[in-house]
Amino acid sequence: MLFHVRMDVHLPADLDPEMRADIVAREKAYSQELQRSGKWPHIWRIVGEYSNFSVFDVESGDELHDILSGLPLFPYMDIKVTPLAKHPSKI
Repeated sequence: MLFHVRMDVHLPADLDPEMRADIVAREKAYSQELQRSGKWPHIWRIVGEYSNFSVFDVESGDELHDILSGLPLFPYMDIKVTPLAKHPSKI
């Protein structure tokens, strides 16, 4: 199943810089592992925002929920998920 996901990150301004660096490094490693596995085939930064548009290719909504809730930045994110289906006009 394909899902379009928008993730908006809202880190607290007073977050300890070392904690911030650690969370961001763990987020990068986790996301790259998912990209290598094919579960996260597309990720695009939204210009001017600490946000991204992503496409996930997973077995179910439950799997996607597990992946998203495992993101180190998850507690600081607003996430919008849209299930995708094949378009009848696609060639």
